[in-house]
Amino acid sequence: MNLIHFTKHIALSTALILTGACTLLAQQLPQPVKLNWLNNLPAKQTGVSWGVPWPQGTVKKNTDFVLSSADGKTITVQTWPLAYWPDGSIKWIGLAAVADSSVKSLLLTASPAKGMKPMAIKSLVTDDGNTIHVNTGPLQCDIAKKGNFLIPTMMVDGKPVATDGKLECILQNKSDGDIESTAVKQKFTGNISKVTVEQSGPIRAVVRIEGNFTNAQGNRSILPFIVRLYFYANTQNIRLVHTIIYNGDEQKDFIKGLGLSFSVPFREELQNRQVRFSGEGNGIWAEPVQPLAGRRPVIADGKNIEADQFAGKRLPDIKSFPDAQKTLLHEIASWNDYKLVQSTADGFMIQKRTNNASSWLDAIGGKRSSGLVFVGDVSGGLGVALKSFWQSYPAALEITNARTDKANIKIWLWSPYNDAMDLRHYDTIAHGLNSTYEDVQAGFSTPMGVARTSEIMLYPTASMPSNADLANEADMTNNTPLLVNTPEYLHQVGAFGIWSLPDKSSPGKRWIEGQLDKALAFYKQEVDQRDWYGYWSYGDVMHTYDTERHTWKYDIGGFAWDNTELSTDMWLWYSYLRSGRADIYKMAEAMTRHTSEVDVYHIGPYAGLGSRHNVNHWGDGSKEVRESQAVLRRFYYYLTTDERTGDLMHEVALHADSGLLHVDPLREILAKSEYPTHARVGPDWFGLVGDWMTEWERTGDVKWKNKILTGVNDFAKMPYGFYSGKDAAFGYDPNTNHMYMLHKDDIGFEHLATLMGGIEMGMELKTFLNNKDWDRLFLQFCALYGAPADDVNKAFGKNIRLGENAGDYARMPAYAAYITQDPVLAKRAWDQFLPAAPGRFGGGSNKFDSKLLSPPLVLKPIYEIRNVSTNSTAQWCLNAIELLQLVGDSVPEHNIAWDK
Repeated sequence: MNLIHFTKHIALSTALILTGACTLLAQQLPQPVKLNWLNNLPAKQTGVSWGVPWPQGTVKKNTDFVLSSADGKTITVQTWPLAYWPDGSIKWIGLAAVADSSVKSLLLTASPAKGMKPMAIKSLVTDDGNTIHVNTGPLQCDIAKKGNFLIPTMMVDGKPVATDGKLECILQNKSDGDIESTAVKQKFTGNISKVTVEQSGPIRAVVRIEGNFTNAQGNRSILPFIVRLYFYANTQNIRLVHTIIYNGDEQKDFIKGLGLSFSVPFREELQNRQVRFSGEGNGIWAEPVQPLAGRRPVIADGKNIEADQFAGKRLPDIKSFPDAQKTLLHEIASWNDYKLVQSTADGFMIQKRTNNASSWLDAIGGKRSSGLVFVGDVSGGLGVALKSFWQSYPAALEITNARTDKANIKIWLWSPYNDAMDLRHYDTIAHGLNSTYEDVQAGFSTPMGVARTSEIMLYPTASMPSNADLANEADMTNNTPLLVNTPEYLHQVGAFGIWSLPDKSSPGKRWIEGQLDKALAFYKQEVDQRDWYGYWSYGDVMHTYDTERHTWKYDIGGFAWDNTELSTDMWLWYSYLRSGRADIYKMAEAMTRHTSEVDVYHIGPYAGLGSRHNVNHWGDGSKEVRESQAVLRRFYYYLTTDERTGDLMHEVALHADSGLLHVDPLREILAKSEYPTHARVGPDWFGLVGDWMTEWERTGDVKWKNKILTGVNDFAKMPYGFYSGKDAAFGYDPNTNHMYMLHKDDIGFEHLATLMGGIEMGMELKTFLNNKDWDRLFLQFCALYGAPADDVNKAFGKNIRLGENAGDYARMPAYAAYITQDPVLAKRAWDQFLPAAPGRFGGGSNKFDSKLLSPPLVLKPIYEIRNVSTNSTAQWCLNAIELLQLVGDSVPEHNIAWDK
């Protein structure tokens, strides 16, 4: 194809809608949208926040929304815009409501814009200048605006159930790695610097607390934190999202413990106090502080009351017992301290002791605790639960001072009963790029500026909860209630660009769908059988397999952790979108939480950039835009309205391009030019464009659009479009956003240009930007990548090939075929993706079939796919998902011996 052929199709391509939403676009208001629960129905009334997309032009600002159950009951809903279309209409709306198990499915209707009606319930939040007061009805919670206590008081129905909520950290100056370690420990407490009420509606309130950890002497401040508290009307639970940013010296600042604690006042005597820990599944370990299980039965009102006590029922006060019974009560041991320590992903132990002058007693152990602890009495108490508790080991739950008037309850995000956090690089010498795929450079293998986010639920209560209640709360913590659209609706409105719904209508399509299912099943299994868990690692997967050792190359330079390489995040999210499966959502959620925090720098010289794959997540010398880019985070943000993810996308839009001033991505390849820094068309500039596109749609501020257009206009003037640079390298000025050809005769390509989310961003940007130059440049870029030299010669007068004719890039000619309706391009896409050579993806081969290996060949039984690569897996699956939508009708069934 030539440039004339491209231009002829611009009008056609502009009119094409990505996923068939044209029917909805023609309507003044969209049809009601069906919503379902992602996980199990909530066992009790609970708050939920979620996002819903709308076709362009159908929902204006200030549109009213009506949320109703299947039986027609209206549920009060609070809404706010998440993103806008260029015409100012709503692209994504955020919603909050309170619902329970009686509401199995819902309908959301956009009503004619009449302005927002005042709701019957007043705001949940008031501010007296010193304290933020939140009143949801059953819950009253105070939030301090300064000091060490984030939550000074928490009450249920006017009754205090918890006080003195604070963050705690234990730092030590040496590693625990050696037995001879003489580490000195120091306690730090979270100190508030800023409190912001981000949302104060009648249904949902969000309060953001910022600060740093300070020592008792007040002469050191370290570890910035961000805490968000979420409240919902008529509920008494609090969702807490905690982020810590590491800004210490990894050689001497070792985190020994990191946690959240509360004081819980007792109103009852020892025999009426209770302790609970959640175990595996819905298991609950339940004991009274003073179990009445001695040699002699304790009798009250003529009956043995031991069963009542273990059921959490109220027992009489001691003064009402006969003297002989009082003696029994006084002589039965009571227990002051308890802890559950999850030292690995596969083991926890519960212990207790009577006092700190006595030994710990093993109570029981298990494999994987669901992460909830409760302490209280028959008049109420506090439960605290950590999401992904065992997956984020080492973690711990702790209760102290249960025999006093006020117990202390702690949830340790990093357990002090395990070795201190060691963030040093895994070696003291560099390993060559050619030998280990590791790009180590002095000063670059640093954790200074990486972050970690944890989610905690607080369950205050004015009565003694049942074991079933606590099990439900643990489950709700680990499976955050979420309302979701159907895959069909998300596909219909073109949410997140071009992707396909599952299609098994022909043998070829059935084979592709089967392979997609096998790939997901294998990686889901692999996370567990390889124990890809831990505080700093949960959510990531490994990069390259070591066939000879029957393991992944976890210890080999740049072959270890994946760190978003080749869009693994996108593969999981598109797999969720097309299926609606909760298990895939959970994998994608964990990956986004990890890769957006741990693999990205949030402060310091590399702020806005991310780290390439390595043994340590932050170990590689390559610090680039491709790992931090917002297009990888948009899925989670728009589906859940998560404010922390919104922070992260805003962060990279502000800082990523200036980060290139500090770290030139081509500094080891090209000498410094007359321009401030370098950028490849992709993944650098495409990554920036995705950041700006996201910020533009979130804010409606055209300054972000203009940043994109500045580069588009520059490329439009270049002779070879996006190919106008040797190795796709250009000069770049972050201050003006201009791109420059380095030499007038340069022409070339970069094989990573679109593999890091560039193609997906580009396809989605087409309908959002609506710019003829972008349409022409991107269509040209996709059609010529890997094309025969004759095609390049017709377009540019250069008898060369630009790009690789390989399966990873098949969606590029497929996109060009989709836009131009050219069957030659469609055939080229399938020929790249499904080569018929035996041993490849065609010819009856099974790409993702695994084989069981057994000891003593391996440590434990494992399933293996030899030569598996996450790069290849992610790209194969993304191509499959997108080709089925772009050129699915052209699957060359007659050329491939599909498995029956």
